[in-house]
Amino acid sequence: MNNLMEYKGYHGNAEYSAEDGCFIGKVIGIKDYIIYDGKSVTELEKAFHTCVDDYLMLCEEYGDVPDKEYSGQFTLRIPPELHRDLDLIASGRGTNLTGIANQFLKECCDKALNSA
Repeated sequence: MNNLMEYKGYHGNAEYSAEDGCFIGKVIGIKDYIIYDGKSVTELEKAFHTCVDDYLMLCEEYGDVPDKEYSGQFTLRIPPELHRDLDLIASGRGTNLTGIANQFLKECCDKALNSA
């Protein structure tokens, strides 16, 4: 199940709040924090679209870039034993851990995204 909506290249998530009796969502991948809600899926989608439109209008008005910047880097935590084993494999291939790990993770991520 995918709980993401897409509008104008922007994405928003959705979840149900039993406490509030409505759906609540957040725009993802932007520099700011924008939430929206609706009593039905139709209301939620309309609120999401309105939020994206309003946000883009404000960004244009103030000369701001709406998209969050991504560095292309993130920290990966693995067990020390796996870290050691990967370092040994890299050394055996005459390269370093960073090079072999980057290539492997990129391939894994590409494969996972293409099969989703």
